[in-house]
Amino acid sequence: MTHDPSTNPLIDGQERTALRSAVAAFAKHHANDKTDELWAEAGKLGYLGVNLPEEYGGGGGGIAELSIVLEELGAAGCPLLMLIVSPAICGTVIARFGTEEQKRAWLPGLADGSKTMAFGITEPDAGSNSHRITTTARRAPDGGWLLTGRKVFISGVDISDATLIVGRTEDARTGKLKPCLFIVERGAPGFSYRHIPMELAAAEKQFEVVLDEVPLPAEALVGDEDAGLLQLFAGLNPERIMTAAFALGMGRYALAKAVEYARVRQVWKEPIGAHQAVAHPLAQAHIEVELARLMMAKAAHLYDAGDDAGAGEAANMAKYAAGEAAVKAVDQAVHTLGGNGLTAEYGLAKLVTAARVARIAPVSREMILNFVSHQTLGLPKSY
Repeated sequence: MTHDPSTNPLIDGQERTALRSAVAAFAKHHANDKTDELWAEAGKLGYLGVNLPEEYGGGGGGIAELSIVLEELGAAGCPLLMLIVSPAICGTVIARFGTEEQKRAWLPGLADGSKTMAFGITEPDAGSNSHRITTTARRAPDGGWLLTGRKVFISGVDISDATLIVGRTEDARTGKLKPCLFIVERGAPGFSYRHIPMELAAAEKQFEVVLDEVPLPAEALVGDEDAGLLQLFAGLNPERIMTAAFALGMGRYALAKAVEYARVRQVWKEPIGAHQAVAHPLAQAHIEVELARLMMAKAAHLYDAGDDAGAGEAANMAKYAAGEAAVKAVDQAVHTLGGNGLTAEYGLAKLVTAARVARIAPVSREMILNFVSHQTLGLPKSY
């Protein structure tokens, strides 16, 4: 899906700067709100659906604009994880490939925050290998579908109206399974979920989802049954870009806390920030965050311009760089504060675990290195 700058009010650089300033100010004043209250308020202001088409209640922008929203919320200490899932993955897939009925049923609600959609791809035995997905849909006698399988580490199922499930259907000509996307509403018969306890301080919970012969109408299928991979990666590229935004916001938040502390914390004659052993690592962490932001911006630009292949490479690189930068920024921030870095008062210790998520999800850094070495450098596959 390309965006025409002449009709897109958010594509202009000045408009993006204004959006960044507005979200930063909003986040500063609402950082202490509960997650559901923050989500609702951000939806009213149009921030949640800034990437969705205007004709369906969105802002008419792209992933570049939505990544700004998530990054600035994170930089203020109140990231909204479901921004990655609901408008970025699910909203994008439905906007690009959904039927008119699906767009009208879901996009306005995803845009204003009154509806939320989770995304289910990861399976217990498939891990990062989407080709090993075993969740299978078969045709029902009434022309609909029966969906069976399991998903794990699915964010926000309990607060979502539906889940966009990655399943597989059998090709009648070859007998081979091919990936397809289905909208499964939370109350559907045979759809159940179980909370997975996590050692992670996050408002959004993780779940295992069980699909036991879930009956779906024919119109639950999103897009063309024969274009599954294209549609799947149309959602996965924004996921990687938005994960980068999530990580960068976290890194900026941690660095801001550390810099503020280093400016005023005085043990000897000068504040500790005057010592190069403290200042230089913080400066290095800042540089790496800024470099990752550039790659994220490139990935978002390519995606919004319709270059899915170029965006795939850049999105993976951005996610890798941002994950590494966030981990380093958080680690250095905690180290700068010493013992205070582990106290609840300063709120940095909980980021030590959270920062690792950007290295692991939605795809590990090792799989990104596999992708770059094989797809970009042309080296032989090791798997």
